[in-house]
Amino acid sequence: MHEILKIALIGDFDSQVLAHQAIPKALKLNTSQKVEYYWIHSSEVDLKGLSQFHGIWCVPKSPYDNMENVLSVIRFARENKKPFLGTCAGYQHAALEFARNALGYEQAGNAEVNLETPMPLISALVCRLNNEQKGIALKEGCKIRHLYEQSEITEEFNCGFGVNPKYLSLFAESDLLFSSVDHHGDPKSLELQSHPFFIGTAFQPERSALQNKQHPIIKAFLNACLG
Repeated sequence: MHEILKIALIGDFDSQVLAHQAIPKALKLNTSQKVEYYWIHSSEVDLKGLSQFHGIWCVPKSPYDNMENVLSVIRFARENKKPFLGTCAGYQHAALEFARNALGYEQAGNAEVNLETPMPLISALVCRLNNEQKGIALKEGCKIRHLYEQSEITEEFNCGFGVNPKYLSLFAESDLLFSSVDHHGDPKSLELQSHPFFIGTAFQPERSALQNKQHPIIKAFLNACLG
């Protein structure tokens, strides 16, 4: 067990972003271990330096200044079995990284960055979710359902883009499982089945810390970081 947990927060820090305000509180609230967190701007990523961290959290607020750097970090976490949490934008880019590098769909793109992308794996939602709570159904047998110990949850969203349901079939026989859906059947979380801890959520579990509440996903992430 590590005396101090070192967590890399990948994304472009903005003190006005509610999720960015919540994340440090969530890290401290969900473990009794001492936590040191480091904000790493997407334009300042150093892959060699990531090995020093016990876990990687790819944070909300997109588009990132350097999307390719963020994808390279996610690939590092995936291939090196490093505990990984991706929330909101981090979830979207985890799906994008896997489609490109694990499944070989090099044309998979993000319509928020490039409206003309030939394969908009990340596309605009029909209705933007502005600080809204939505119900989510958790699929039987998935890790996230085990963490919540229930089949249905309510979580808070703040996003205008998400994984395009049109392309879900591409992942059907892969290691990446979309582990929950909303009432429209659209995916709201993902996990890698063979990875010790690799979870992405379209919602923002860190916001629970603003009500001084622990969260099962963040708590599990930090426990995984403890090794």
